[in-house]
Amino acid sequence: MTYDHILFAIEDSVATLTINRPQVLNALSQQSLDEMTDALDRTRDEGARVLLITGAGRAFCSGADLTPGKGSGATRQDMGRGLETGFNPLLERIARLPVPVVTAVNGAAAGGGCGYALAGDIVIAGASAYFLQPFANIGLVPDVGATWLLPRLIGRARATQMMMLGERIPAATALEWGMVYQVVEDAVLMETARAMATRLAAGPTISYGLMREGIARAAAMTLTDTLAMERVNQRTAGRTADHAEGVAAFLEKRKPVFQGR
Repeated sequence: MTYDHILFAIEDSVATLTINRPQVLNALSQQSLDEMTDALDRTRDEGARVLLITGAGRAFCSGADLTPGKGSGATRQDMGRGLETGFNPLLERIARLPVPVVTAVNGAAAGGGCGYALAGDIVIAGASAYFLQPFANIGLVPDVGATWLLPRLIGRARATQMMMLGERIPAATALEWGMVYQVVEDAVLMETARAMATRLAAGPTISYGLMREGIARAAAMTLTDTLAMERVNQRTAGRTADHAEGVAAFLEKRKPVFQGR
């Protein structure tokens, strides 16, 4: 697939996906979603060990492109259809990736863009970044997983505040609330995010994938079921070459060299 709305490359086991529509603050049309979906499939199929997502220009992503004719905007009476055909499958693909996801949030992460920003396992925000649930301002409801994620992430009261008041949550507040891992100066955002992605790319990839799956599933499981899941996942991890390398490195008092298998 030829990409017009994103940039995508895999280098040193790090897949970097940049939403590249800066003229519209990286608003997402159906074409954007299709291209991102293709890039996620390549991340999985071409051996990348981590995915880094960011946006070009002044924004991470401003959400759906509401321009008439762009495939996800205001001319549709059924506003849920764009979610069903594009936004939701993309979010689920991110959730199912067997590798860690880092998001580097520059500027606005609004609407569906907020959902994708917070889908990262490690969320790093620039000092000027902000998170916004603007749906009440246009008579809609939160989507792209916000209703599920935000109460779990920041608590019911703060999630309700974000959704009903439709106010910007600046990066510093997002850090205080536990929405992001780190806030850095804008000038070093990508350097910091790439360093994190590189670190994760050198880690035990299968273990990371099992951690992602376990964290997601445990949110809807009992303690007993979670313990059973951990048992199965630990058996899988314990049979990997990376586990054997980790133990050997510990006994030999050296840094492990993981191969992602």
